[in-house]
Amino acid sequence: MSELITAELVDLDLSAETKDAAARSLAERMAAHGRVTDLEGFLADVAAREAQMPTGLDGGIGIPHCRSTHVTEPTLAFGRSASGIDFGAPDGPADLIFLIAAPAGGDADHLSILSTLARSLMDESFTGALRSATEPERTAALIRGDEPAGEPSAQAPAQAQAPAPEKGTRPETAPEAEEAPAASTEVPAEVPAEAPSEVPPAAPPEAPSAAAPFRIVAITSCPTGIAHTYMAAESLEKAGQAAGVEVSVETQGSAGFKRLDPQLVRDADGVIFAHDVEVREKERFAGKPTVDVGVKAGINRPAELIAEVRQKAERGEVSGTARAAAPMDKDAETGDGFATRLRKWLMTGVSYMVPFVAAGGLLIALAFAIGGYTINKAPSVAEHFVWADATSWAALLFQIGSVAFGFLVPVLAGFIAYGMADRPGLVPGFVGGAIALTINAGFLGGLIAGLIAGAVVMTIQRVAIPPVLRGIMPVVVIPLISSAIVGFLMFLVVGKPIAALQKGLTDWLSGLTGANAIILGALLGLMMCFDLGGPLNKVAYAFAVGGLANPNEGSLKVMAAVMAAGMVPPLAMALATTVRGRLFTKAERENGKAAWVLGASFITEGAIPFAAADPLRVIPSAMAGGAVTGALSMAFGCTLRAPHGGIFVVPLIGQPFLYLLAIAAGTGVSAALVILLKGLRKTPHTRAADSPADGEAEVTVAA
Repeated sequence: MSELITAELVDLDLSAETKDAAARSLAERMAAHGRVTDLEGFLADVAAREAQMPTGLDGGIGIPHCRSTHVTEPTLAFGRSASGIDFGAPDGPADLIFLIAAPAGGDADHLSILSTLARSLMDESFTGALRSATEPERTAALIRGDEPAGEPSAQAPAQAQAPAPEKGTRPETAPEAEEAPAASTEVPAEVPAEAPSEVPPAAPPEAPSAAAPFRIVAITSCPTGIAHTYMAAESLEKAGQAAGVEVSVETQGSAGFKRLDPQLVRDADGVIFAHDVEVREKERFAGKPTVDVGVKAGINRPAELIAEVRQKAERGEVSGTARAAAPMDKDAETGDGFATRLRKWLMTGVSYMVPFVAAGGLLIALAFAIGGYTINKAPSVAEHFVWADATSWAALLFQIGSVAFGFLVPVLAGFIAYGMADRPGLVPGFVGGAIALTINAGFLGGLIAGLIAGAVVMTIQRVAIPPVLRGIMPVVVIPLISSAIVGFLMFLVVGKPIAALQKGLTDWLSGLTGANAIILGALLGLMMCFDLGGPLNKVAYAFAVGGLANPNEGSLKVMAAVMAAGMVPPLAMALATTVRGRLFTKAERENGKAAWVLGASFITEGAIPFAAADPLRVIPSAMAGGAVTGALSMAFGCTLRAPHGGIFVVPLIGQPFLYLLAIAAGTGVSAALVILLKGLRKTPHTRAADSPADGEAEVTVAA
C-alpha cells in the first residue's frame, strides 16, 4: 500500500473560498494520483458526510472525511488556506484542512487515520509546524509522523514569530510532545486563547493547595468513540496541567471503556462530562460538583470547563443522585472472587434472555390455547393466512413466538460475554450462541459459548496496543479475531461434546418416570427456592425454558415443576403473615398482602423482603415447600407449555387440579415451617432477649 500522504497531496497555498471548493481541490490531487477513481462520486460522498455534522474544529481546523467506493486506498490530502474556509467551527474559519478518504468497508483504515489525527491535532507543536512549514515534503512527513514537529528548519520561522500566536503557534516545542504532552516546561503555552491570563503570576493563589491540588475526573465520549473522544480527553488533560489541576479522564466510546479507579473517583473534587452519548455508570459521580457539556466543548474550551467546575465546588453545588447503571455495566469490586464475578456474568445473560422467554413463550402458549397442540405443524402464515380463521391466527402467534424463542440462546451467550467484556463481547457472544443452535448444543451450548466469547475478548483486551490503534480494535480487530476463535472452538472443539450432552439430557428427560422424575422435581424445587430469584433460581428456570424450544413430555413436566415451585415462597409468606401475623412486623404484614399477587404471578422475588430480614428461618422453609411442590408436580405428571404466568396460565397446564394441589401442599409446608421456626424464637426462654426488638418495632409503628 502507498504512503498515506505524499508531497503531491499537500497544497500549502490552497486558494479555495468554500468548503466544497476546498474538498474539490484536494480531491483532484487524489484523483490525479490514482487514489480516487470517480471524482464527482467521491465528492458526493464527502458532501453527504458533511451534511450529517460539520467537520470543523476550534483552532482553525477542518477535517472533511468519508468512506467511498471510489477510493482505492486510504489517503489523506492536506491544504493550508491563507484566508480561512468555513467548516462550521464555532470559532470561525479553518486554515488547516485535512481531507480523509477511505475505501468503502475500510473501517479500520478510516478509524486509524482519524485516531492518529485526533492525537496530533491537540499538540500545538504539530499544528504550529504545519502553519509555518514551507516545503510540501516536510509537511507530508510531519503528518505521517516521520518527522517530529519540533525538528529543524521549518520550525525556525515559527520561533522567530512567537509574538503572534493567534493560530496556536508556540514559541517552544519538543520532539516528544505527542507522546508526552504533559511536560511541565510547556504547560503555560498549552492553553491559548481560552486562558491567556494563566501565566506564572497566577501561581500564588494555587500555592496553598500545592500539596493537595484540585482534582477532577472527566468522561469524554462521542457517537463513534474515535476522534472527538480522545481529542477532548487530551485537551482537558493539557488544560488541567496549565491550571495546576489534576485531571483524570475516562474515555467512553465504541471501544467500551476502562473505568477510572474507584478511589480516584471518590477523592475527586469535581466532575466534567464532555459527551454526545449517554455516560455509562453515571451514578459513580453522584454528589460531586459537575459540569455537563457536549464533547466539542471539551475540545474547544477546556479551561472554561475546569474553571466552572472549580467555581461550583467553591459554591458547594453538587449533582443529584444518578440513575443506577445496568447490572452488566457494574464492575466487580476489588475483593470479588471468581465465583462472584461468574454469578454476575451469568445473571447478565439470563436477565436479557428472560424478556424473550416471556414474549415468545406466552405467544406460543396462546397459540396452543387457540389452535390446539398441532398448531406447530401449520404452514407458514406468509404463504397461507385466512383472516376469518382462528387457526390462522393461532399459527401467526405460534410462528411469531417461535421466532422470539429462536433468540434465546444467542441472547444468553451474547450478554454473558457482554457482562464479561462490555460491548466488544457482543459479536462473538451472539455468533457463539447462534452456532450452539446450529449444532443443537442448546442452552448449555449457549452458556459455554458466552463464557468462551467473554474470555477470548478479555484476553485480547489485555494485549498492549499502540494508542493509534485503539479506535479500530472494537470495531474491526476484536470482532474479527474473537468471532473466528469462538467459531472454531464451538464447531470443532467443545460444541460436539456439549451437543451430545444436551441430547443425552433431553432423552433422559423424555424417559423420566416414577422415582427419577420425583427426585428431579424435588431438586428443581430446591434450586428455585434457595436464592429466590438469584443465580441458582435462574439456572433452574433457564434449564426448563430451554426444553420448550423442542418440547416433549419430559421437558413439559420440568417446566411445570419449576414454575410451581417458584410460586411457593411468596405464597407461603403471604399465608404465614395471614395466619400468625403477630410473628411478623407491620412492614412484613404489608408485604404479605402483596406477596399473594406476586406468588400467584410466579414472581419468586416476592419473598425476598422476608428472607432478607430472617434468612435462617425463611429460606429453609421455602426450600422445603418448593421441594414438595416440585416432587408432587412431577409425580402427578403435570405439564406446562407456557414459560411464565403463574395461575393465569392454568388452562395451558396438563392436570391443572393436581397442579394447584401441588402448589397448595408446598405452600402449606413452607408456611407451617416458618411459623414453627419463628414461634420457637418466642418461647419464654428467649422472650426477654426478643422483647427490646419487639418494643422497638412497636414504637416505630406507633410513630
